[in-house]
Amino acid sequence: MGYPILDLDHFFPDIHKYLRFLEEVFIRLLADYGLKGERSPNETGVWFDVGTTNARKILALGVRASRWVTMHGWAFNVNTDLSYFSHIVPCGIHDKDVTSLERELGHPVSMAEIEAKAKSYFQEIFEVELL
Repeated sequence: MGYPILDLDHFFPDIHKYLRFLEEVFIRLLADYGLKGERSPNETGVWFDVGTTNARKILALGVRASRWVTMHGWAFNVNTDLSYFSHIVPCGIHDKDVTSLERELGHPVSMAEIEAKAKSYFQEIFEVELL
């Protein structure tokens, strides 16, 4: 999970653009693992196999902004126990599955590695330096 707190007045006052930038961080990160993350029309997040019966979500976004200062953020399923999703309707979407990086790759992935990659791509896309 990540909860960036940004004053979008210093970047761009556009929530839709902010969401697309966050998605792009993880689309690039997934490409490092040979996976093709995609955007799904009219749905936020990052998906696999959009437009097929096998569509599944790996990144959920839930952002809010007040006076262009962002709150909340993302949930990226890395080594997530997906069994919990069988008890809910994730993101209110009934006809699509949820997945994890571990499921897609067939093995667990280091969280430190994911954090480093996410930070690097975030800095690149938002043109900032994170401490």
